[in-house]
Amino acid sequence: MKGQTFNRLVPNIITVGALSAGLTAIRFAVEGRWQFAVTAILVAAVLDALDGRMARLLKSASDFGAELDSLSDVIAFGVAPAVVIYLWVLSGVEGPGWIAALFFTVCCALRLARFNTSIGKLPPYAYNYFTGVPAPAGAGLAILPMIASFEFGPVVAANPILVGIWLVLVGGTMVSRLPTFSFKKLKIPQNYVLFVLVAAGLVVAGLASAPWRTLLVVGMVYLVTIPFASMSYLRLRREAERLHDDSDDKPDRDEDGDEGGSGDAENTTPHLRPV
Repeated sequence: MKGQTFNRLVPNIITVGALSAGLTAIRFAVEGRWQFAVTAILVAAVLDALDGRMARLLKSASDFGAELDSLSDVIAFGVAPAVVIYLWVLSGVEGPGWIAALFFTVCCALRLARFNTSIGKLPPYAYNYFTGVPAPAGAGLAILPMIASFEFGPVVAANPILVGIWLVLVGGTMVSRLPTFSFKKLKIPQNYVLFVLVAAGLVVAGLASAPWRTLLVVGMVYLVTIPFASMSYLRLRREAERLHDDSDDKPDRDEDGDEGGSGDAENTTPHLRPV
């Protein structure tokens, strides 16, 4: 039987690691170790960002890996954040709290299913955008109240009603049609490369010295980018529609440059029109 090289297994190993990190977050939540639970979800997000890149780098992408990645995302970014937040504060309101947790998980699963069915079907101008908030970012936004409580105390962010409403809103953004930036495909102008590297260094320094406050800032910055992504997407769509309309309205010309036809059927050459 033909075996698999280790290089082809590396991306799937990383994906399994992300799934395991998500389940470990639930274990930490059951034990009441909330900071470890949040850290495990963040580790899952980092591993999820690596597996696809490793698959492309090692040229080991496969249908099996894509399906495993989706199933892992449902556990790590749909089930784990919902259960962790429910055990943290939503269990105090029982029924409504569990409904909010279920709603978030269902939205994550629907968002991933929609993403899988839309691969290869998007117009060219849409490939730098996600439709709705992606699952890892949605999980990060969902746990923002927990992160805020680590920094400012539980009085600020541990209100079960507010946390439940926040969880429902985040779940709604995941299944919405809001365009959001796909940063892995975002091109940085040459003049801004140095500033981006400096900003990355500041984020790393902030994570080392004040991790929870830095994560709060990163989450808020991501929220701010959503309206800009929508405006950028709408501008590109209008431009694409305008170019399409112009190509449809452009009259056919014969080889002599005259509109319509030349009157001499033998000198008329059909032209292909742009699609």
